[in-house]
Amino acid sequence: MVNFAAFLRHHWVNILVPLGFVVGLYLDRRNDQKLTAFRNKSALYSRELKPGEEYTWK
Repeated sequence: MVNFAAFLRHHWVNILVPLGFVVGLYLDRRNDQKLTAFRNKSALYSRELKPGEEYTWK
């Protein structure tokens, strides 16, 4: 049976790099969802969208 601590010591890069990628992806998507509430609503660029016009930021 393989010692769990030895496994982590030898393969920490193989564990932390994908884990960091997944956490970063999650945080990026969460931030995008938070920012969608403010798209096309800034005072500088505020205007009514034409019928059928897509949002400028997705």
